[in-house]
Amino acid sequence: MAVLADSDTRWKWGSLTANRIAPEQAGNAADTENPDIRLDGYLLRGRATPTPRQLQEVGVRADSLREVTAVEFLRTMAEESYDVLVLSLVGGGVQAMLHGLGRVWEDRASRPVVVTGYVGVVYEKLADGLLLRHGADLVLANSRQDADRFRGVYDGVGADSSAVTEVALPFLGGTPYTGEHDPYTVVFAAQPSVPDSRKDRTYLLNRLVQHARLHPGRDVLLKLRSKPGEHTTHIEELPYQKLMQRLDPPANFRLVYGNMGEVLDRTDLLVTISSTAALESLHRRIPTVVLTDLGVRETLGNHHFVGSGCLASWDQLDARHRPVPDAEWVARQGVVPDGSYDTAFDAARERIAKLLDRPGGLPPLTPYYTPVTAPGYLPGILARHHLGPDGTPLPGAPAADREPGPVRQIVRRAARGAYRHGVQRVAPVIRRMGEL
Repeated sequence: MAVLADSDTRWKWGSLTANRIAPEQAGNAADTENPDIRLDGYLLRGRATPTPRQLQEVGVRADSLREVTAVEFLRTMAEESYDVLVLSLVGGGVQAMLHGLGRVWEDRASRPVVVTGYVGVVYEKLADGLLLRHGADLVLANSRQDADRFRGVYDGVGADSSAVTEVALPFLGGTPYTGEHDPYTVVFAAQPSVPDSRKDRTYLLNRLVQHARLHPGRDVLLKLRSKPGEHTTHIEELPYQKLMQRLDPPANFRLVYGNMGEVLDRTDLLVTISSTAALESLHRRIPTVVLTDLGVRETLGNHHFVGSGCLASWDQLDARHRPVPDAEWVARQGVVPDGSYDTAFDAARERIAKLLDRPGGLPPLTPYYTPVTAPGYLPGILARHHLGPDGTPLPGAPAADREPGPVRQIVRRAARGAYRHGVQRVAPVIRRMGEL
């Protein structure tokens, strides 16, 4: 099996999904790693390429792992033979790879089963993201609700919806919550881009620190996804670490990193705006709150949790409010603390097994977007990955046929550092100047 990912969170989803859906894994979905399969990882070179620390935090074993350009990956796929390929990329990346792979496989008698999906809650750009993923053999939906929505979009534009396959988030699990820890621990799961304004992020940070002061007997943790200078799936212009420099928090407040599952092992109350960590927490039956302080808005993503029973404000939490999740809503989100999670990936495994056994091999990849259906949109998406309208590499497309030398590695790190400095330092200053 092979996984192509473009960020730490997508590597986590893609690699864990690969282990879950491997046909040999049938009946053993509780294991996140399958020792009977070979897993080759490819990291698409870009602004969010994960660092060694981020990869270690994910904690997924891979038999090989290397950084590639889009063109280099396509050349590798023309030569290598896999049963299953998981594309764990942003929508435009998936679409580009589908067209590129269709081109390099057009003369092959057989090809891998191509799988794609989403890393978590889908609360924005539903139609856009889905149509960019159309053409894969399996488009995984992490819940019953998502499967219904995905099929509705595909059917609504006249695209084949048979690839939509209901599964669950591959990283659910862990020890169920049985009672309060000592000390009682409150965890705020931060998100890199939600909210995105200095005012709102400062407000959340101040309320978290205030909660720590009001409850000195509690541990109050700010769970961060990345350290300064690192990028994840979304760009973080205003890191909480930077905003913390102006505060003097109490001793029971601190920042934490690491695997989310390990943090949840000691959590008594999970608080977030709209992070997928809320679903991980609900799966373990940990009390979970989705904040309403900044409103319930599509731009925040917390509108996805309407009907969950988890919506509450910091004022309510300061007064020791404990939410009670709605069981029906939780079940529709693929959160199944009743034990049925063990069978959540059976349908995907069975579908993959049938495709691999298909007489005569698999048909060509047929994305919904083509030069005929989207002549003003598709070429730009492909060009961003140095591919022409027919999926072939453009002249001068970057590719690395060998490991970069030390000078090239230094230049690449410097370029990434300059980009991150521009995002996190220069861009906010320019934006503030524009508001004067």
